[in-house]
Amino acid sequence: MADELELLRRANPVPSDDARFGDGSLGHEAERRLNQLVGPAADERSKRGRFLPGRGSLGRLLRGPRPRRTRLVWALATTAAVAVTSLALLLAGPSTTPAVAAPRPLVVRADSTPVPLDRLAERADAAAADGSSGLRKGTHVQSWSMGMSEDKPPITLPVERVVRWNADDSHTELVVATDPRHPGRPVLSDEDGDSRLVDDGHVISAQTFPPSWSDAPPESPPPHDAERLRAYLQEAQHIDTPLTTRELLDATRLLLDTWTLGTREVAALARLLADADGLRPVGQVTDRLGRHGQAYVYDGTGYHRMLIMDPATGAVLGLESTASVAEPEYGLGAGDVVDYSAWMR
Repeated sequence: MADELELLRRANPVPSDDARFGDGSLGHEAERRLNQLVGPAADERSKRGRFLPGRGSLGRLLRGPRPRRTRLVWALATTAAVAVTSLALLLAGPSTTPAVAAPRPLVVRADSTPVPLDRLAERADAAAADGSSGLRKGTHVQSWSMGMSEDKPPITLPVERVVRWNADDSHTELVVATDPRHPGRPVLSDEDGDSRLVDDGHVISAQTFPPSWSDAPPESPPPHDAERLRAYLQEAQHIDTPLTTRELLDATRLLLDTWTLGTREVAALARLLADADGLRPVGQVTDRLGRHGQAYVYDGTGYHRMLIMDPATGAVLGLESTASVAEPEYGLGAGDVVDYSAWMR
């Protein structure tokens, strides 16, 4: 399988950034290279007769799933995911479900200089001095999450969620299937347990919820003092002991899925993160929304967490989890993205 993946990487007839991708049939050169990729050499074909796609392990991969059951093929190393996806989308027939790749892990720029979290917290304090941005309940987030089971390969679900609260404490939630990496291309949806490709921007749900008067975290406004925010997040996570770094990152996700922070709350959260053990600076990354951020990595049991923060304001831009060990029974490889969130203002 390793040889076949290397072959895919080197011989992908239509790279993912090709302007013609998805707009029509393969060109002559691309078709020739694809035949070389999936078929035996010319002299071998003359000996064996006509080559039938689908013979052998690579052919089974490109042919796609059996039509009797939805089966999404993604138990591959993420370095080959784009090539496999491109070929699967081109070759899949109307009765098959194309293979869908997960996001690649974010890559730190090799020439970038890591910025200590303490320095970022100081910048957040400076940005909070003028109080230019206030706290707002609601969120706007792009997220990717992996669904795993023992009898099917993992699938990833890219969605965008917008939550807005009204003056009477009611709120609306809009969830659409969209992937900013490939605007305009089909997006995987998992509605009612039915995994299928839908148009980019397909509305998964649009709901209005009645007023909520809960005063418990995370529904109540978060404080803008670091120590009080620590206690707030602890209560929001229903934890009686001091938050570990892993628990703090989980609580950060919960907080940002509920609130759009003002500059003072951003500064308080940045100070908490700067005081956490095990978050090490690694350099600059560009996230999936094209934003430049400073990355901080926490190595937990079984997973790596990457926190992405705005280098000027200290605001949290994103949080990515990748597997550090393989779990073959779930089709999960080391380095595979498990989930990712990108928060917007």
